[in-house]
Amino acid sequence: MPETLDPTQDTIGLGRSEDGHGSLRSLARSPHPYHRISSELRDAADRIGFRPRPGSPRGGDGPLSSLARDSSHPSESGTEADDEHFLKGLPAPKPRLHKGLRGANEQLSGASTPLLSPAVLEEEGRKAGSGLRAGPGAPECDKRRAADRVRRRKELVRRAAEVVLLACQAGTVALNAEVQPFLLQYHKELLAVAGVSCLLAAAYPLRLVVWAYRHGNPSTTVPLRIPASFDPAPLLYPPLVPALVSLLVAPNVKHAVLPSLVLGLCALPKPLVPGARCWEPISSAHWVLSCLPFSLPLFAPAAQPAGQDGLSREVLALLYPLHQTLCLILHHLAATSLLVSEVQLLSAALISLLLLATSPQAVILKALLWGGGIGLLAFCSHVIQWSISLSRVPKWRLRRTAPSARPESACQLLRQLLPGSRPRSWSRASHATATATGSDTDRPVDDDLDGPGEHASRSPPRRHVLPAASKPAAAPPVERTTPSGRRKRAVSTSVRAFFSLTEAQAALRRWLYAAWVYLCILLVILVGIRLYVQDRALGGNEPIGWALGYLFGDLTAFRFHVVRASLERWVCLPPLLGSSAAASDDGGGGGGGGGGGVPCRERCAAGWVERLRVAAWGASNSRLLVSLYWLLVLVTGLAVVFRLSRTCEVDTRRKVFHFTMVAMFLPATYVDPCYAALALALVLAVFLLLDMLRASQLPPLSRPIARFLAPYVDGRDLRGPVVVSHIFLLIGCAIPLWLSLASLPRSLPFPSSSSSSSSSSSSPFFGWDTPGREVAMLAGVVCVGLGDAAASLVGRRMGRRKWLWGGGKSLEGSAAFAGAVFFGLMLAAAWLRAGGWEAAAAATTTTAAAAAAAAETAADARTGSGMDALRSLLDAGWWSREVPRAAGCATLASMTEAVLTGGNDNVIVPVALWVCVKSLGV
Repeated sequence: MPETLDPTQDTIGLGRSEDGHGSLRSLARSPHPYHRISSELRDAADRIGFRPRPGSPRGGDGPLSSLARDSSHPSESGTEADDEHFLKGLPAPKPRLHKGLRGANEQLSGASTPLLSPAVLEEEGRKAGSGLRAGPGAPECDKRRAADRVRRRKELVRRAAEVVLLACQAGTVALNAEVQPFLLQYHKELLAVAGVSCLLAAAYPLRLVVWAYRHGNPSTTVPLRIPASFDPAPLLYPPLVPALVSLLVAPNVKHAVLPSLVLGLCALPKPLVPGARCWEPISSAHWVLSCLPFSLPLFAPAAQPAGQDGLSREVLALLYPLHQTLCLILHHLAATSLLVSEVQLLSAALISLLLLATSPQAVILKALLWGGGIGLLAFCSHVIQWSISLSRVPKWRLRRTAPSARPESACQLLRQLLPGSRPRSWSRASHATATATGSDTDRPVDDDLDGPGEHASRSPPRRHVLPAASKPAAAPPVERTTPSGRRKRAVSTSVRAFFSLTEAQAALRRWLYAAWVYLCILLVILVGIRLYVQDRALGGNEPIGWALGYLFGDLTAFRFHVVRASLERWVCLPPLLGSSAAASDDGGGGGGGGGGGVPCRERCAAGWVERLRVAAWGASNSRLLVSLYWLLVLVTGLAVVFRLSRTCEVDTRRKVFHFTMVAMFLPATYVDPCYAALALALVLAVFLLLDMLRASQLPPLSRPIARFLAPYVDGRDLRGPVVVSHIFLLIGCAIPLWLSLASLPRSLPFPSSSSSSSSSSSSPFFGWDTPGREVAMLAGVVCVGLGDAAASLVGRRMGRRKWLWGGGKSLEGSAAFAGAVFFGLMLAAAWLRAGGWEAAAAATTTTAAAAAAAAETAADARTGSGMDALRSLLDAGWWSREVPRAAGCATLASMTEAVLTGGNDNVIVPVALWVCVKSLGV
């Protein structure tokens, strides 16, 4: 068996010791969890260790104990995570080893795991504690074991329900008419990946049994122990969710299936792969296993070659090292803010975006996330680390300046700030400075917390001198323990480097760090991202000029000034609609992509809302109106939140943001879905950038941002350095819209007068509209904005009956979630039909007669007036088709939200709802 199954590698004892006060002190929560990560500790000796009690069972035993330990309570999401910390005060920290708790030699970030553990360790613990069974505490031990067995059974029921729900989602995808051709095309690859995954998962318990018999004599035939925190999320969601999504978008993205299958194998937990070591960043056995999907043509020549899919075998073979490297980077940046399954899904999503982005919105999102992320990581990572280390140094710990006759010049001050100009440690200059200022850089950090000036500075060693005639008086011994008995922690090297700075120098250095970071942000945006977007997304048009034409191109005054200043080559003007004279005057200017004047009656063959948007207002003016509407809703929502800050609890104020998202995107997404997708991508980049500035402690924006977010954070935000609540809220609303646009064809945002497809594709605005709309676009808004908010508000106030497996989810809250999602889906479907848009899901109906009837009623709604579209809502056949589908999707989403623990429900549940809505064609 591999060494990863040896439980003696990561043994942690938390038993009683003479350092009792220190063990209690080690469980104190750090006020700045992102200030101390593994890189800040110099070595293993700097961590707080505990001596295990002789004969006590080993905590953390079992294979991969570091993976079997959760970094937080499973599913600190949804209604369980909305604890009002700032009203009730933070709860007492649980005795669980995760980031933010000091000591115990634990890994600073744990992970959920689907893995079992051998029962030999439990037998050892029972044998070691057999002498205590006769004591008065024996009945309590029996009760505790019985309660643990009941909890394990309930957890098994929960996990079985989770597997059944995922199987139901896979079944709905397989029944979709558009997916079945791809199932036939890739049936060998799908069967191979599914078979290998199931085989590895089934073989792992057998490997554990073999390991148990090799390392002991178990009392049971099958010595397996199911932990109470059993969570199969890393085994289920990262391999399965990308495959289901790729099958649904495959009709428009032809080569999306094979990369998702390869990434699914890459995301398998390493302990399941024989020969893979957990401490290896890249495993050879795992790498070879990930090459299985595109290697089948080598064993079956009749199969379809992989190169025909658009991605070569060389690119697919390099997905495994790219995935593993990206997971390491994401784990380093997010620390304990993300669980293992969330990191795996995020890495798979980023790689899919890198390989498969073809539409302009996807290319812009790729440029923001990949280009901006790599650029800032390359130019600003060290500066941000220095800023965080400098922010950890208290002001009184900085060097005190001696009064001097002449003030230092700017050159001298800059020379002192440079790293190479500072004197070395133990040099005569540094010793003189330390003696004059009373500084001691080698004291433990707890000496600094007790106060300055408690220990005398030590003199440096003297060389090449004669010994003194009489020995000097011995210095008093330095105390290495606190008054409570805890061993004092040594100062890390990253913090010690700033002790020689004065307060003015430290403030100046903070501003220099901030100036460098802001300069790099501007350069990355204006040089790297702008040039990439210009070349790959906008057909060579300058992004700023294109954006001006995209938003203001239908304003007569704006067009007049652009033409008069001869800026048509920079500002892309769309063609004017309505009259042939206007079209012939302005249609060909600036690469507008539309030539001549075609009557709006012929251009606008869509529904009445589309005719109103294009013919009456103009596409650009409609975007300005939508932006103004979003701004008004956002300002109103913020005003309501601030007004309720003194009268309502935190949970109610947080849900106002959810309802604000519903009010913003439910009515406006169908009007211009590509513009909504672009806006969400830009806002996501802004959110990530602002949170980076907040976590890096850079002036002047870090403190205002932290002060604004403080009243709305929850348990997920306290796990690590990233405040994930608002980011996950935005991602949950945006992912279904992005996926729907990826599965739909593209067109011009205005009807083109030219019948040539080549002239339309060369337009700078090609790809910025889609001819169809679908309810799946709003699956995230409905799920996060309505379902999650209703579950939280109802479950907290009226939730009395809990689910069988316990936890914070109630039956009343889940029922409210299902009802709110059903109402939101029906409202979105009714708005799609009343607006007269072409339903992209008409082709997914089960029978030809139903498809013909749906197409006929949809055509009547599009070609008629608004009243005709409203009358189409009275069609009984439409209600009989939509109500059962919406009810089934809402029920499945509610059940998924109730059983989910290994990921954030604001992201995974919207994706699950999108899969169901897209598959069933709601």
